[in-house]
Amino acid sequence: MTRFVGLAAVPLLAAACTQTASGPPPGMTAAQAAAYCSKLSWAYGEYVASGMGDSAGDNDDTDADINARLAIAQCHEGQTGAAIPVLQQELRRNKVPVPPV
Repeated sequence: MTRFVGLAAVPLLAAACTQTASGPPPGMTAAQAAAYCSKLSWAYGEYVASGMGDSAGDNDDTDADINARLAIAQCHEGQTGAAIPVLQQELRRNKVPVPPV
């Protein structure tokens, strides 16, 4: 019986994690997160996607580019909690200053 209760909690936990990742990051309203996500998306498009970022140490930017494009799409869909950390990471990886919140 205990094993059944433990297995029943797994989908609930997974759903809770999904809900947290799709909403705004802690400490931000949905509007603030959307505005910041747009700012990060713009910076990525302007400096990294255009080739102005410094990715000299990378052998293959394909996965990073796909991850960033997915994060930009998530921004447009309102999934800012998942998108913001990815875009921040990609900007830092390309030595582009991350815009302040």
